Amino acid sequence: METRRTFNQGLCTWITIDSKDTKEIEQLRETYQISDEMLTYSLDKNERARVEYDPLDHTLLVIYNVAHLEKTDNHYETSPMAFIMKDHHIFSFISEKTNYVVDLMENVLNRDPKQSTASLLFHTLFLISDYYFPNIEEVNSQRVLLNTKLREKTTNKNLLELSDLEIGLVYLVTATKQNVVLLEQIKAQGLFPNFTDKEKEELDDALIEARQAVEMTKLASEILDQLSGTYNNLLNNNLNDTMKILTIWSLLLTIPTIVTGFFGMNMPLPFEHSEIGWIISLFISLGLSVWLIVVLWRRIR
Repeated sequence: METRRTFNQGLCTWITIDSKDTKEIEQLRETYQISDEMLTYSLDKNERARVEYDPLDHTLLVIYNVAHLEKTDNHYETSPMAFIMKDHHIFSFISEKTNYVVDLMENVLNRDPKQSTASLLFHTLFLISDYYFPNIEEVNSQRVLLNTKLREKTTNKNLLELSDLEIGLVYLVTATKQNVVLLEQIKAQGLFPNFTDKEKEELDDALIEARQAVEMTKLASEILDQLSGTYNNLLNNNLNDTMKILTIWSLLLTIPTIVTGFFGMNMPLPFEHSEIGWIISLFISLGLSVWLIVVLWRRIR
C-alpha cells in the first residue's frame, strides 16, 4: 500500500500512511513533530479503542475499532485503526484489513471538499460504524440457516459453525462497546469546546450510529447465546434418555442371567425332573422382567 495524500484547499490536509511503512512513519515524526508516544499507540495492532489529547501540542489521537470485510477462521474480527488530528492535518494509519477506510474518507471529501479535519474524522467514524451492520446481518442470516439445520439433525459440524458465530459476535460486541466509550470520552477532552456546533452535531451523529451498532450486536449475541443454550439442553436431555434406555436394558438382561444361574446350580432344585422345567424358568424370567418394566415405568413417569 502506498502513502496517499489528499489536500483540501488549505482547510484540511489528510495524510494516509501504511502502518508497516517505517520510512514514512519516521518522516512523519520529523516533519510534523508527532510524539513517539502517539506513534507508538497508533502502530500497536493490539491497542484497544482509546482517545488521547495532548494540550501542549494540540494533538488528538483516536483509535477506533474497524470491522473486517472478510472472515478470519470462519468468523468476523476487528482491528484498531488510528487517527491523529493536529492543527489542520489529519493522519490515518491503515493496515491490510482496514485499508478500505481510505475509500470512505475519499468519498467524504468528494462530497464535501471544504470540511474541517474534525468533520472529516467524525464522518469517517460514522461510516466505519455503518460497516458493522452488514456483518451483523450476515451473522443473523447464518444463525437462521444454522438453526434450520440443527432442527433437522444436531451434528458436530453444525455445532462448530454455531461456535464460530459466537466467537465472531464476541469480537463485534466488544469492539462496538469500546467505540461508544471512545466517542463519549471525546466530549470530555479539552479540545471539545473548540469544536463548532456543526462538528459537535457530527460527533453526536457518530455516537448515535455507534450506539445502534452496540444494540444490534448485543441483540444478535443474546439470541445466539439462547440458541446455543437450548441445543446444549437438548443434547443433555438426549444423553439422559440414552442412559435411561441403557440402564433399563442392563437390568432386564440381568434377570434371565440370575434365573438361569439359579437353576444351573448342582443341587436339588424345583422342576429339575420336569420335562417343561426350562419353560417354567423361562416364564419366571419373563414375569420378573415384566414386573421390573412396570416398576421402572412408574418410576420414570
